[in-house]
Amino acid sequence: MQIVEFAHGTFRFLEQPPSRAPSAGFVWINLERENLAAELAALQHAAQHLGGSPLLDLHVKDLGNRSHPSHYDYTSIYDLVIFRRLATEPEVRASEPSPPAEAITNLASFGRIQTRAVGFVVFDRLLITVHPAGCLAATTFIERFLGDAMQTNGGGASARSRLPLGPADLMLRMLNMMVDSYLDLRKQLATELDRWQHALLQPRSRGADWAALMTARQALHTLEELCEEQHDAMQEWLDTQQEQPSGGMRPAELDGLLARARDVIEHIERVVHHVRRMEQGAETAVQIHFSAQGQRTNETMRVLTALTAVFLPLNLITGFFGMNFEFLPLIHSVEAMWVMLGLMGLVGLGLLAVFWRKRYLARSGG
Repeated sequence: MQIVEFAHGTFRFLEQPPSRAPSAGFVWINLERENLAAELAALQHAAQHLGGSPLLDLHVKDLGNRSHPSHYDYTSIYDLVIFRRLATEPEVRASEPSPPAEAITNLASFGRIQTRAVGFVVFDRLLITVHPAGCLAATTFIERFLGDAMQTNGGGASARSRLPLGPADLMLRMLNMMVDSYLDLRKQLATELDRWQHALLQPRSRGADWAALMTARQALHTLEELCEEQHDAMQEWLDTQQEQPSGGMRPAELDGLLARARDVIEHIERVVHHVRRMEQGAETAVQIHFSAQGQRTNETMRVLTALTAVFLPLNLITGFFGMNFEFLPLIHSVEAMWVMLGLMGLVGLGLLAVFWRKRYLARSGG
């Protein structure tokens, strides 16, 4: 359990939760989900004394559920937000001991997109975050925003102009950083899809890795549903903040908080929009691929049909003079063979010229 106290523009790390929340600040308690059961008694004690209410048993179960979808719930004292963030590569390797080397760069890696649930309990003067073991979200946040603040032994840290104003502000900053990882992921997915579509639309393309395609489509659908759940949870939280009293916040602070929440929602909407564009691009590439295959098949059949039409009159001539009759025209003439060969050549060349003029034998780009 990590405890950070923000007060009077400074912050400091504590070994134990304080007896009461600071009058001009708040307390952040951060712990791993695997330690939730062991730390539950101390956590409930801190929630009671710092937040004014213990956590409901149902909410405790939600925080301990590693597969819980993005969700928002509230009580009269605190808000509960479950948000699924993108798993980092070390976490993926830890969950899968022997992943293939191309798991992150291959198109089939779409199916390997993994997320982790992070829980936020937001009081007026207390923020509780519950994350899986090995999660770098809280550590990265501290290094990103508070890394240059030097803590003294038991004393306060140096002031920072970007310190969060309250528990909700800190939660939104962490959520915004999580959503940014999805924005970074979409660039990688777009690059892989563009490469795959380019290979699919090559003139000599014989097909595609359809198993990988189905895996990619399923992963994109999953990512879209995940972002929609995140959007619904954040939109409900924003609506609640707009409807309920400000809780002593100044109008400027409340406006900044709502603006940050709308920014998080806008980032989620951008991810959803981009995922839908990738889905449409993949569907369009498949349709163009089959249209091109059909066009090539039609061109091949057109050439074969034209060649068959060229040889039909030649077969008619040879069939006529090959009949087993005693009297046939030119049958006993020495020059007959050369005459018929010349006639057959003229007929064949004439038909080829006609078909070439009508572009039956021309290339599609000719």
